[in-house]
Amino acid sequence: MSPAPDAPDFVQTYLDTPSLPALKLPTGSCDTHVHVLGPLDRFPYAQANGPKRGPAPAPAPKERLFALHRRMGIERCVIVQTVNHGYDNGVVEDAIEAGGGRYLGIARVTLDVTDRELQRLADRGFRGVRFNFMRHLVGGESPQEVVALTERLAARGLHLQVHFESELVHTVGQALRASRVPVVIDHMGRVDARLGESHPDFQALMGLLEQPGFHVKVSGIDRIDATCRAGQGYPAGVLLAARLVERFPDQCLWGLDWPHPNHTHVPDDGELVDALARIAPSAATLEKLLVHNPQALYRFAV
Repeated sequence: MSPAPDAPDFVQTYLDTPSLPALKLPTGSCDTHVHVLGPLDRFPYAQANGPKRGPAPAPAPKERLFALHRRMGIERCVIVQTVNHGYDNGVVEDAIEAGGGRYLGIARVTLDVTDRELQRLADRGFRGVRFNFMRHLVGGESPQEVVALTERLAARGLHLQVHFESELVHTVGQALRASRVPVVIDHMGRVDARLGESHPDFQALMGLLEQPGFHVKVSGIDRIDATCRAGQGYPAGVLLAARLVERFPDQCLWGLDWPHPNHTHVPDDGELVDALARIAPSAATLEKLLVHNPQALYRFAV
């Protein structure tokens, strides 16, 4: 049994009432990276698939997510299955169903997932599957095994989403060039923003984006500078995100990463939205980042 939501080994990772952003987002704006957690009486945490250290995040159900998006002016969204819920994608499927066509999903699957299950996920509003290559997360799949799976993903219109340590851009990233489907790299490849754009990890990330089929999420400005906290504007992260949007305007996506699990601090979602004014400073660039690019990759029907 999962512990009660108010148990002492849970930590709330998001603000109940984030600030209202000053930036007005374009019609049809999409947040391409959030999670839903619980409610735990319906969707308990997986005992063997959560983070290896630290307390579990407190529940963050779909109702809170929907309310956050109304407050931020966000109309569409892609929900990413977390390790906390393991390989039971029901929590995301439930949110997709409640989202009226404006919410889609990214699933977690094992390498031996059946073709029937992949097709079922595609039919239920999932657009891709995610694999983690992070030290603090349970995994173990090799990039070659994941690439082999992309043959079956291609037949069902699913793409590949990956989350890896920054130094793995040189190994895992290179292996992913053989993918048969588009590849989406989470959180700017988790580069260390304090090292600047000339660092080999960031340069290798940009090298991958020179290849057809690669995309990057310019989410995580609050994660890639370990010294920064809410209220400081995340200047180092913004600088790298803006560089990616400038260089690769058709391949960038954006997301809040709510409810910010496994973080160093609690970000203010309103501040993250307002940072878009510096990441995509023109109206045309902002609309491409938030509306056109997500529509092209995720294929929203409404």
